[in-house]
Amino acid sequence: MSEATIHKIGVIMNGVTGRMGTNQHLMRSIVAIRQQGGVKVSPTEFIMPEPLLVGRNPVKLAAISAQAGGVPYTTNLEAALADPNYQIYFDSQTTDRRVPDVSKAIDAGKHVYCEKPTSDSLEAALGLYKKAKAAGVKHGVVQDKLWLPGMLKLKLLKETGFFGDIMSVRGEFGYWVFEGDSVTAQRPSWNYRKQDGGGIIIDMLCHWRYVLDNLFGNVQAVSCLGATHIKRRWDESGQPYDCTADDSAYATFQLEGGVIAHFNSSWCVRVRRDDLLTVQVDGTRGSAVAGLRHCWIQPYGGTPRPVWNPDVDSPLDFNAGWQKMPHQENYDNAFKRQWEMFLLHVVKDTPFQWSLLEGAKGVQLAELGIASWDKRGWVDVPALEG
Repeated sequence: MSEATIHKIGVIMNGVTGRMGTNQHLMRSIVAIRQQGGVKVSPTEFIMPEPLLVGRNPVKLAAISAQAGGVPYTTNLEAALADPNYQIYFDSQTTDRRVPDVSKAIDAGKHVYCEKPTSDSLEAALGLYKKAKAAGVKHGVVQDKLWLPGMLKLKLLKETGFFGDIMSVRGEFGYWVFEGDSVTAQRPSWNYRKQDGGGIIIDMLCHWRYVLDNLFGNVQAVSCLGATHIKRRWDESGQPYDCTADDSAYATFQLEGGVIAHFNSSWCVRVRRDDLLTVQVDGTRGSAVAGLRHCWIQPYGGTPRPVWNPDVDSPLDFNAGWQKMPHQENYDNAFKRQWEMFLLHVVKDTPFQWSLLEGAKGVQLAELGIASWDKRGWVDVPALEG
C-alpha cells in the first residue's frame, strides 16, 4: 500500500481574535480541516493547512491558540509575512485595516484570502485586485452564504426548473442587537461607528451582491434607503457612544432578465419568521422560502386560491400549504467548504471564481447603495471588468 502524500501549506491568519474569525474561520474551518486529516485530493493525497495566528493582543492570541490545540501565534505581522513557511495570508480584521495588510501580503508574494468587504471604497478594492493580479498571486474573497444549505437548495430548484420564470426575490435579514446598557450587546461596537468601518450597507450589500449575482442574475441597478434607528449604544467597556453608522438598510435591486429583488437588513428588528435570514423566490411555476438551512416550496399545482374577506378569519392555513425540502446532501460548514476550495486552488490549481474582483463588486454595490440613499433615487450598477 502506497504512503499518503501530504501537502503542508502555511496559513497566516490575521484578525482571528474576533468572534467570526475565531469561530467560523479558525475553529470550524481550519481546525476542522486539520482534524479530518486535511483536504482530500484523492484517496492517497491530502492538503494540510498549518496556521499561524496574528493579532495585536497576545493574551487573546494565547487563549485562542490553546483552544485550537496549541497552534503558533505572533503579534509581528512583518515577521510572519517574511517567513517562507507560510504561503497564504488570510485577513478577517476590521474593514479599515484590510487594505494595508493585504497589500503587504501581496508584496511579500503570499496568496491572499480575505473577508469582505475588502475595503470601504471601490477604488481601494479594485486596487487590491489589480495588485494581486499583477503580482501573479492567487486570491479569493469569502462568499460564505453561497454554501448555506438553504441557498444550495434554492440553487437546485432553479437548476431543475422548479420556478419557471423567476419574477422576484425578497430577503429579510437581521435581528435585535441590544444597545449594551441593560443587556449586553451581541455585536462589537465598531459596527455602529462609521469612522471605524461600521455600517450595515457596507456590510450586507456585499453579501447580497454575490447571492444575487450567483443565484438569480447580475445586479444592474439599486435603490437603497439607510437609517440609523438607534442613536446611542454602549461599548465593550460600558461607555456610551453616539452611533454614526447606518444600522438598517432597505434596498431594491433590478437584475438582468427582469427579476426584481428586495432585501431588508436591520440590527433593529425582532424576528417573526423561520430564520435570521429568509429569502423568498417567486416564479411562474412555483415559489420557495429558504432560511439558513431549510427550504419550503409551493408548486403551482399546490397553490391555494385565497379570497379577500377581512370580516372573517381566513379559512386557509397558509403555512400548512408549503412542503419542506429534504436534506439530499451532507451539508458541511459554509466557511469550511470555501476554505477547502481555496486550498485546492492554491495547491492543485483548481478553478476558483470568487476572486478579489468579486469582492470589489460587493464594495461597488455598497458604495452605490449609499449614493442612492444620498440622492434618494435609482443608481445604475456598471459592469466591472477583470
